[in-house]
Amino acid sequence: MQTFNLDEKLLDFEDISSFLSNTPHLVISHNTLQLIHKSRCFIDEKLKNSQDSFYGINTGFGYLYSVKISNTALEDLQKNLIRSHACGTGEVVPLDIIKLMVLLKLKSFAFGYSGVSIELVENIMYLFNNQVYPVIYTQGSLGASGDLAPLSHFSLPLIGEGDVFFNGQITPMNKVCENIKYIPITLKSKEGLALINGTQFMTAYGLYILNKFKKLLDWADVIGALSLVAYQGNLEPFSAAIHSIRPHLGQIKSAQNIVRFLTDYQSQLVALQDPYSFRCIPQVHGASWDVFEQVKRVFLIETNAVTDNPLVFPEENMIRSGGNFHGQPLAIHLDYLAIGMAEIGSISERRTYQLLSGTKGLPLFLTSNSGLQSGWMIMQYTAASLVSENKQLCTPASIDSIPSSNNQEDHVSMGANAATKAYKILQNLENILAIELSTSMQALGFRDIKQLPLSVNTLYKEYTKYVPFLKQDEFMKPIIDKSRHFLRNNPIV
Repeated sequence: MQTFNLDEKLLDFEDISSFLSNTPHLVISHNTLQLIHKSRCFIDEKLKNSQDSFYGINTGFGYLYSVKISNTALEDLQKNLIRSHACGTGEVVPLDIIKLMVLLKLKSFAFGYSGVSIELVENIMYLFNNQVYPVIYTQGSLGASGDLAPLSHFSLPLIGEGDVFFNGQITPMNKVCENIKYIPITLKSKEGLALINGTQFMTAYGLYILNKFKKLLDWADVIGALSLVAYQGNLEPFSAAIHSIRPHLGQIKSAQNIVRFLTDYQSQLVALQDPYSFRCIPQVHGASWDVFEQVKRVFLIETNAVTDNPLVFPEENMIRSGGNFHGQPLAIHLDYLAIGMAEIGSISERRTYQLLSGTKGLPLFLTSNSGLQSGWMIMQYTAASLVSENKQLCTPASIDSIPSSNNQEDHVSMGANAATKAYKILQNLENILAIELSTSMQALGFRDIKQLPLSVNTLYKEYTKYVPFLKQDEFMKPIIDKSRHFLRNNPIV
């Protein structure tokens, strides 16, 4: 099993992709443990030698910030916090995203500004390394005081409560403790608050989506090229000269991807120009490539940030309460990412439509016996339905706010809703591209295979091992499923 070392090094996008590819064994460096220990000792000394109130350490939470808690009740304060805030609902968060949440929470603690104990960090790692993962729910976070409800569900197993994924099943944590020889932790002052203040739910969703969207963007350029060849479209609009004088990086990248893929494609230069869904692939796909890069930049900052509250600065002899838990930077960029993904689906569906329209020598609906057979007619309906749903899901969450905690938390980001909406758009996009892939391959089957560019021919042969050319109507859903499987599991030629 591979190991993943938590240390002072900043995580990059490749680290996140590697983590998602295989669940590693987590280890932590000695220097990192020393930083964590130093901030914990600082808090303990403050509580021992000062009568001051420190928010969330020896006070209530949110609107109850002015209520002083005695030192003898601080452990109960933290346990009560976790239990009372664990009120999520909705669907269960996908397991890969939960694993990312664990990584992100540990990374945040690793910087030594949270005041948690080495024992807490080691307990989180122990559960992860024994493949015990908290069951977390998609609904309940306002994305402002951190992801309070999801992170409370994240934290329950540490105190021996809640549900977990274990041996492939959802199981009560109290039944798992004996199995893995886990002794529930007693949370020290501030530790409960450090666990549930933070943006790890939103950040994990964003990183997961970005990781999957990167591959779909690569595929979108290739699938667009396949459709262009099937349509017998013109390659002239992809000329480097055109894009060099409007030098958006994503536009240039998309055009280069398609030209590279179609190196031996000989398109005819004709007076009539192709529809925009073909001619403007670099401009539309490229804009979404630029969205990807911008959103990735923001989420990598958040990946390597400390977002709980209050924050502990031992070197400066300070404990400061602020608002790093507020999810506004993430919420806005998740909404932006949603639009970038939706537009890839929107132009993809238009290319699907063009290939079914009975032009350029292709039969109507890509069947030789239209009328008796419907061919790919309803495949386009399904793509259109998904595109329409994506448009609806692109209504921004980040412009909404509902006050909470008796108006103490009077502006919230709704970033968690932005995250789960974006996740749904990602799923829809994958199916939209799977439909265009199946459509372009069916259309290519009506062309002279020997005349196809080598890269197209190679991909066609690989794809038709999964989905053969259809000569008559069949049950169509498996074609979408197999095409989606092809996108997920095959390298781009």
